[in-house]
Amino acid sequence: QVQLVESGGGLVQAGGSLRLSCAASVRFFRFNAVGWYRQAPGKQRDLVAIITSDGAINYADSVRGRFTISSDIAKNTVNLQMNSLQSEDTAVYYCNYNAQIRRTQSYSDYWGQGTQVTVSS
Repeated sequence: QVQLVESGGGLVQAGGSLRLSCAASVRFFRFNAVGWYRQAPGKQRDLVAIITSDGAINYADSVRGRFTISSDIAKNTVNLQMNSLQSEDTAVYYCNYNAQIRRTQSYSDYWGQGTQVTVSS
C-alpha cells in the first residue's frame, strides 16, 4: 500500500517561511508528475506547484517567485519551500504523485494526508 507522508506544516507569521516535505513509502516505477496542492476552508483543492516527468516545473500565479518545489526521485521525496508567506496561503497542503507502481499497472493518483499551514497576519 502506497503512503505519502507530509511534514513541515505549522503556524508562521506573515513574511515567514516554511518547508514542506513529502516522503513516499514505495519507489515508483515511473511517474507523470509530482506536486503540491492546497485547500482552504470552503474552497476547492488547487494546484500550487508541479514537476512533470520531463523536468518542467509550473507554479500557480499566486505563489510564483515565493515558493520553490524540488524532488529527489531516488529518495522518493518532494519538497516545497515557501517564503514570504501571506495569510492567503493558509490552507491544508497535500502532496500528490501521479505514477505507476509497476510497469504492468496504470498510472494512479496518490495523495498524502495533508498538513496544515496557517499564516497569521
